[in-house]
Amino acid sequence: MLLLTIWPIFALICVGYVLARRGFPDAGFWPAAERMNYFVLFPALLVSSLQDAPVRDPALLRLGGAAAATVCIAALVLNLARWRWPVPPARFGPALQGVVRFNTYLGLAITASLAGPEGLARAAVFLAVAVPVVNVLSILALTEGGSARTPRVLLGTMLRNPLILACLAGLAVALAGHGLPFGIDRFLALLAQGSLPLGLLCVGAALRPAAMRLDLAAMTGNAVLRLLLMPLLAAGVALAFGLSGVEAQVLVIFSAIPTATTAYVLTRQMNGDGLLMAGIITTQTLAAAATLPLVLLLLGRS
Repeated sequence: MLLLTIWPIFALICVGYVLARRGFPDAGFWPAAERMNYFVLFPALLVSSLQDAPVRDPALLRLGGAAAATVCIAALVLNLARWRWPVPPARFGPALQGVVRFNTYLGLAITASLAGPEGLARAAVFLAVAVPVVNVLSILALTEGGSARTPRVLLGTMLRNPLILACLAGLAVALAGHGLPFGIDRFLALLAQGSLPLGLLCVGAALRPAAMRLDLAAMTGNAVLRLLLMPLLAAGVALAFGLSGVEAQVLVIFSAIPTATTAYVLTRQMNGDGLLMAGIITTQTLAAAATLPLVLLLLGRS
């Protein structure tokens, strides 16, 4: 049953890959589609999912704390390993992003399939906490002593992120408790319907199998950390925070999915090793088709 739920999601990724390799509709479509989704459709989905979330529920507060704890523990372990085995920022940045970042489109698609609207509301709370944390950690990992590490620049980067702004807007509406007036909720719901399928197609279009030949050992090790050890860590953190049911499931799902394709863009912008990052993304996305059903069967259905 779990495989029947997940395979259409990965099928959409495969369709995106095939269409992009065949040049359909054309080479300029996929970057434009990614931008449309990132700046318009996906924020609409987040606001729509958060507007009715029971944000005062203690379980959701614990979910937010567990999200931050899971990401920060993983980052701390990686930094301790780096202290023992030094790695330049150009390579450490991709390695850290490969472990702590997550493909939001894939995570929400799986959550919606397994837990429905309730799961989406919980996932939006997870994202409201985790997205700022992973962005700050990613920038810090890619820079050493540069201007991008200053609090002012970091804050400015966060406040320009459409996902963070959408989460803040959705939380504000939920806290107000009055919903969105004048049919705005239905308007956002219509926009949101296109976000996940388009996002999954763009994930497939972004895959770069040729980059996997660059350093297969490093990419495989990173995939093991991300796809197998991170969900184990998430399950332990969920237990420590007293999470169960949908909240625990969301934490495990977002810890078991491959890293974000947008990590490649940030890596290039910060002069990191873009080929390594592309290889990590591709390796994890392909491997997740096998690891994700197993992990969710063992850890994610509580």
